[in-house]
Amino acid sequence: MEVALKQLLADNKVIKVVAGKDDIADKQVTVSDIYRPGLELTGYFDFYPSERIQLLGKTEISYAAMLDPDQRERVFKRMCKDDTPCFLISRGLPIPEELLDTAQAAHIPVLRSNESTTYLSGLLVQYLQERLAERTTIHGVLVEIKGMGILLKGKSGVGKSETALALVQRGHRLIADDRVDVYRPDHETVIGEAPKILKHLMEIRGIGIIDIMNLFGAGAVKDSAEIQLVINLVDWNPNENYDRLGTEEKLVDVCGAMVPQITIPVKVGRNIEIAIEVAAMNFRAKLMGFDAAQTFDKNLTELIADNSKKA
Repeated sequence: MEVALKQLLADNKVIKVVAGKDDIADKQVTVSDIYRPGLELTGYFDFYPSERIQLLGKTEISYAAMLDPDQRERVFKRMCKDDTPCFLISRGLPIPEELLDTAQAAHIPVLRSNESTTYLSGLLVQYLQERLAERTTIHGVLVEIKGMGILLKGKSGVGKSETALALVQRGHRLIADDRVDVYRPDHETVIGEAPKILKHLMEIRGIGIIDIMNLFGAGAVKDSAEIQLVINLVDWNPNENYDRLGTEEKLVDVCGAMVPQITIPVKVGRNIEIAIEVAAMNFRAKLMGFDAAQTFDKNLTELIADNSKKA
């Protein structure tokens, strides 16, 4: 995976090009980590991560100013490697002439921003983590219910799209229908979004393709959401024992992360969209420490204890 430096600059307007504009098209960023070259300014290059964006802030620029011109030129020349994507100067600080000269000779762009070093580092790390994350596509429908990303799964024809449409009518938002592109910006978070070709679109059998944004407005759609709960829709089976107390906890693998899952049986006459809405609200309540199943268990235990005393 790689991110074109040209795209990075287009998406982050706070960064401007100072030198090497013609070299930007040839540069790619392949890692999400940002590096602040400190020891390298002293001449130590044994573990220099040249493939990262080189971010120089007030500390680095002020130290470089203490070096004599020849020493600065030697240090910056050694920092200019073939795989170095760019040099980025924060806080609008003055750029050493030696850095400009050596970077231009090595065809490495020099960038600058008025933002703080810490802000730029956080901004670029988050941006690159999202763009460089490994992505996969899963079959399902992703909706946002009261701020929570809910992934509806189930076999084809079980009614996922129709249920999502009903949820949109109830004021919730569609993220993706049929195909969901998922990626992990970190170890615990899974983000889902629609493929570009299906963005804001939904397929309803018997009707065809509908544009949710055009029919229901901008408030009915969203570009992406964190997948916090998976709801598996299955055909009702009278011989199956479904969870009636909410005490069963199941986790499923979504793009390498374990996400809670519940199963809701689909049956004629059941209002599935309301059941899903309540399931999302109940899951949020559990995250906040309010578990109705535990309350029921506590009440039952107290009732048994009281009856035992009376006996």
